[in-house]
Amino acid sequence: MFIEQPARWIRWLYPHATWRMNPAEHAVYLTFDDGPIPEATPFILDVLKQYGVKATFFMVGDNVQKHPELFQRVKDEGHQVGNHTMNHIGGFKHWTTTYIINTYQANELLHAHLFRPPHGWMRHSPYYWLKKYYRVVMWDVVTRDYSKRLTADDVVENVKRYTRNGSIITFHDSLKSIDKLRTALPQSIEWLKEQGYEFRIFE
Repeated sequence: MFIEQPARWIRWLYPHATWRMNPAEHAVYLTFDDGPIPEATPFILDVLKQYGVKATFFMVGDNVQKHPELFQRVKDEGHQVGNHTMNHIGGFKHWTTTYIINTYQANELLHAHLFRPPHGWMRHSPYYWLKKYYRVVMWDVVTRDYSKRLTADDVVENVKRYTRNGSIITFHDSLKSIDKLRTALPQSIEWLKEQGYEFRIFE
């Protein structure tokens, strides 16, 4: 529970960040972190197209630089993009200036107004600077699709157990996640549709 749905005190650490959208609306926001990569992103895009769903991709600038055609495909198919730093750097391992510069380098490629810190953490000094220029988007549900301890069924169960009105649901287009997502992503979308959720992206 602590990981899958962040506790209130964690949300208080970043009070201006977006953790959950309107709880009065029966809608969810699918997000994907760490891509784009050819081993995962095309499959995810195919599934989203199959079900008529739009999502938000928080991209690593280095991956965009290596795979510009995937970045373009994400945009061409109507999905939103967000900044996830240039090199997926940890927020507590680098000086504030280094972190901000790395984020700026990514945005030279992305031209995004959304930002999500890798691992969901960063020092308060870059946070207070970045929130002036980006909408900082966190999450309401972490599917843990990256975990070696979880199966595809476990990932789907996390979606079912923790999703609620306005949930921001986090998956990953990464090598750690793709084997589970081949089963878990379509099953999760089908369940969300059965529950009547509307799928939205960040404006």
